[in-house]
Amino acid sequence: MRIALVQLDIKWESKKTNLKRAEAFTKRAFEESCDVIVFPEMFSTGFSMNIYAIAEDENGETASLLSKIARKYNINIIAGFVAKSINKTKGKNIAVVYDRKGNLISKFTKLHPFSLSLEEKYYLPGNNTVIFNIDGMSSSIFICYDLRFPEVFRAVSKDVQAIFVIANWPASRIKHWETLLKARAIENQCFVIGVNRIGKDGNGIYYPGASHIFDPSGIDICSGNEKDEFLIGEFDPFYVFKIREKFPFLKDMKRTKNQN
Repeated sequence: MRIALVQLDIKWESKKTNLKRAEAFTKRAFEESCDVIVFPEMFSTGFSMNIYAIAEDENGETASLLSKIARKYNINIIAGFVAKSINKTKGKNIAVVYDRKGNLISKFTKLHPFSLSLEEKYYLPGNNTVIFNIDGMSSSIFICYDLRFPEVFRAVSKDVQAIFVIANWPASRIKHWETLLKARAIENQCFVIGVNRIGKDGNGIYYPGASHIFDPSGIDICSGNEKDEFLIGEFDPFYVFKIREKFPFLKDMKRTKNQN
């Protein structure tokens, strides 16, 4: 599986610019024979609370562009953007997955709004995990702050070979990002693909990239710096089965009950 990780330097609240650049990166991924291209959380706007300006229909401009370029370049696409909620008073921080034909095969809403930035005031939380298939690779996805909650990763671990995490994770806590990605790969014995942005957002927050692919043993097989927007990692998804057969740790998991 050959994956393009796009550490997009997101233009603040400028969908036109970000969507144009997304297509250019998708073309590059196609030219470099990638199977999947992954963009960060809220890739088309940045991590903004200005939902009245940036929220859109789930099948609106951003969704249409992603579907179109997935089909045009025969590539699977994973990306996050801001969607309108039913009541329209709050948005939804979502991730979408398109297959090579441009079909929407999965949609996920961030489970844990980031309270330190008052995200819960502007965005509705999701309620469900998702599992989807990319070219035969069973996968799941989470968004940014979800990474701090290992129980949701455990909920999908036995059924997946790869877990994607898309984010706007700041430089001030980047060591947490890297450590948690590695831990989730080791404890769940699967590939973990974390894609973070670079650059400075409209609030003056700096993001250093540090995108990674960790294998089921915690080995870092792909690592991004704070300058490059495009990197490629490659791995064999079936290695997951080999490592789980050799070290069947997941089979020993127990469900415990609290005692009063």
